[in-house]
Amino acid sequence: MKGRYWKWFFPPLYGLCIYASMRLVNDVISESRFWERHWSINAIEIGTCLTLNYLYFYVLGRLLQKHLRSGRSAPLKEMAEAFLYIELISSVTLIPMAALTDDGCQWYDVINIYLIPALYMLLYYAIARGNAWVRRSFEQQLLIEQINNDRLQTELRFLKAQYHPHFLFNALNTVYFQMDDDVPQAKHTITALSDLLRYQLYDRQQTVPVSRELQHLEAYIGLQRERMNEHLRLSVHFDPQLDAQHIYPLLLLPLVENAFKYAGGEYWINIKAVLEGNAIRFTAANAKPAIATTGKEGGIGLENLRRRLELLYPGRHSLAIDNQPDHFTVTLKIEL
Repeated sequence: MKGRYWKWFFPPLYGLCIYASMRLVNDVISESRFWERHWSINAIEIGTCLTLNYLYFYVLGRLLQKHLRSGRSAPLKEMAEAFLYIELISSVTLIPMAALTDDGCQWYDVINIYLIPALYMLLYYAIARGNAWVRRSFEQQLLIEQINNDRLQTELRFLKAQYHPHFLFNALNTVYFQMDDDVPQAKHTITALSDLLRYQLYDRQQTVPVSRELQHLEAYIGLQRERMNEHLRLSVHFDPQLDAQHIYPLLLLPLVENAFKYAGGEYWINIKAVLEGNAIRFTAANAKPAIATTGKEGGIGLENLRRRLELLYPGRHSLAIDNQPDHFTVTLKIEL
């Protein structure tokens, strides 16, 4: 609302400044006093200048919009074009007014009419043009950032969609083998699996409390423990200080899944999460069989995780892999 009022009040105020400057110069040159003239002459001149400024602003505004739409920036050409429009308007309005009022159109009247309004209006056009191009540049930058953000969100959705089948395949594999030996246990596993999927599919928050993410990990570990050999030595430690801090979901699970998938040899898994200052350090280590079958380090799960970390925590994470002949360790540190 304020901008709308200013749009209508600013032109006459600016026109009053132009008239005051022209009148001051004229009075100095002609050694006259404007207040000694008949009031009707001053009223005609002031009214014309104030009204005329709407025409100046309208023409220059249309000119500015034309050059903005073209997308090309040519300051000198624009200023020259604006100058010609200003002088044309002054020629058909102010010159006749000066000729028909007071003592006619003198040489100093012509100079004032062609010089002073042009200087004022070119100053206005330069400021308006600068503001318009800055605003246009800012809007374009916002658009570019929005496009980049949409692209990143699309990529994140793709990575998450790629991850879900990977997790689901492993979980269904567990249920498949349980069906032959223990149907009630298989039903229990399916219930636990549905809870895990509900967390992954229906959680729409940007971030979740660390405690909730760790609860999800505990549920997954419980699900995996049911299908693992009873000789598995499993050590899980979650720092009790990890509670209300927030983290993007489903970043820790691939490390745990990887440990269960490739555990062998001496058959142990160690999982640990601790709070270090304002960062979480998560470690998942597992023994490896004598003949490792991991291929490249971590497979699709860790490759997927690397990309998600780059998108969600750029410059605020580290992922270290220690691939030894008898064990495999992944350490993830994230600044919360």
